[in-house]
Formats: sequence, structure tokens, C-alpha cells
Amino acid sequence: MLGLDIGGTKTAFVLTNTRGELLARSRQSTELSGDPRRDVAAMSAGALALLSEAGAVRGDLIGAGAAVPGPFDPAAGVLLQPPNLRGWDAVPVGDWLSEAFGCRVALENDANAAALAEHRFGAGQGCDDLVYLTMSTGVGAGIVANGQILRGAGAAAGELGHVPVEWPGETCGCGMSGCLEAYVGGNCLTRRLVRCTPADSEVARLAGGTQSVTPVHWIQAAHAGCPFALQEIERFNRYLARGIVQIAFALDPGRIVLGTICVAAGEALCFEPLRRQVRARLWPALAERLEIVPAALGDELPYRAAVCAALRSLD
Repeated sequence: MLGLDIGGTKTAFVLTNTRGELLARSRQSTELSGDPRRDVAAMSAGALALLSEAGAVRGDLIGAGAAVPGPFDPAAGVLLQPPNLRGWDAVPVGDWLSEAFGCRVALENDANAAALAEHRFGAGQGCDDLVYLTMSTGVGAGIVANGQILRGAGAAAGELGHVPVEWPGETCGCGMSGCLEAYVGGNCLTRRLVRCTPADSEVARLAGGTQSVTPVHWIQAAHAGCPFALQEIERFNRYLARGIVQIAFALDPGRIVLGTICVAAGEALCFEPLRRQVRARLWPALAERLEIVPAALGDELPYRAAVCAALRSLD
């Protein structure tokens, strides 16, 4: 089976068997031409090249899958203007990939695929009720309930980046205000840091100036003890805790797996204070059974997400 993880800058390819074992992998830049059909053809060619390098042919495939950014219509296999894929409007990527591979192709939301990957291969192993959150461009999330992705009536379950943590509050990219993403999502954090970072801070020194600040510089400065960076870490943890408390009461997960910024910040700066804040605001029984842990897959995540997308074609 072939699996793809389609991102705005990179596309990961895997060849896997029906047991989810990764047999081969590769990655290429996502070059957007303005013509979605041409873009998908280039991705298909990359996947088929991996198949050929492994000594197999198209006719050997029994299924394929792609982890794709939302929004998309899972029943029709159509992507609906994903913000990081310029020019992709109502793109029938499922049909186009199926034509290229000669087999059924299943599509999976990329955040759901990441949640499944952590559940099967990473920090979620052994826990069939978990929530995955990653603070990258925005806030990606996936809910695993009883070992399966929770999709909801309109396949929109898991949009946890838009849980309100202020009402009203900062404007979110979705058009609402006060969303969790507006406080802990990468793009919103970057805009805040550019706006608020003192010119004489360690954050600004690492970035070469306030206009170049990113969350990477902020986390580095926090580890170095920069007072401004530590103040911003406290703010980040406070808002993330508000979101997690709502998630915990709504879903009662056994484990919440946090990626990207939280992993970079580490135990002392993020996980320990976050656990304390969440625990103080939950019923004792909920707090006792909830684990809040760092994601484990790191750079392996796109490949493992692609494997999970491919396995969906067997459903």
C-alpha cells in the first residue's frame, strides 16, 4: 500500500504492508504550480517512484491513502480550499490519486492521521481514548475514542483549536475571536511576539531583531531564562490549560498528547506547570486518570501519518 502525507511545503511518501510496517519512504517538496491537477500528478509520480524503487509495480497495490489538510469532504474525496495549498478549490484528489495508482484511495484529515499515528506508533500506545494537539501553523487536533477516530455528524469533530478560551478575545484566523488557536497557534504566536517582544530581550537578540522573531527564538530564550520569554510561556500555558480543561470535561480522555511547541519547551517550562493548572481545575477523579504527555514521533510523524492514511483504505 502507498501512503501520502500532503503538506503545504513537503509531501511524505511511504510504502507499507497491511500490518502497518513501513517498508520504504521518501519525501519531496510540495511545489504548487497553480494547477491542482498538475500538482497531484507530481505527487503521484513521487509515490510511484518509491514503489518502483522498492521493486514493485502499480498492479501490486491493494490500497492507498493520503493525509490531507482540511477542509475536505471525506465522502466525495474532495479538498475544499485548504489554506496551505494555494489554488486547490474543490479538488477531487481522491479520484485523481485512484486513477494514478489503480486502486482505492482513502483520504484522512492530516490532524486525525497524526492522532492515529501517535496512538499506534508513538506516545498514545496502550491508550484507546486520547486527544492529540499540535501547535504548529494553527492548532491541529484529533480525537481517538475507543481506538477509533471520532469524526462527528459532519466529519468536523476534533476542531479543538477553536474551543473558546476568552469571550470575546483575540481574533482567530477562522474569523471567530477568543479561540484557543488565537493564543497558542504558531501563526498567532508569531504575530504577538513580533508585536510585543522588547528590543533588548534575549528573544530579539536570538532573532536578530524583533521583526524576525518566531516561536523558535522564544522557546530558546525561555530555556536561557529570559524574563520576557518566561512570562510568555506562562501566558501560553494558562490558555492551553483552559482549553485542556474543557476537553477533559467533554471527552474524559485517558491521555492528552501534545506536540511541537510543547515538546520544544519541555517538562520544566511546559508540561509540569500545565499539569498543575489542569489538575487544579478538574474533578479529582478526572484529574487522577488524565495523563498529559509529549508527542513521541518527531520527524517520523508525517511518515507514520501516511501509513495510517493508507491503512484506512482497508476499512
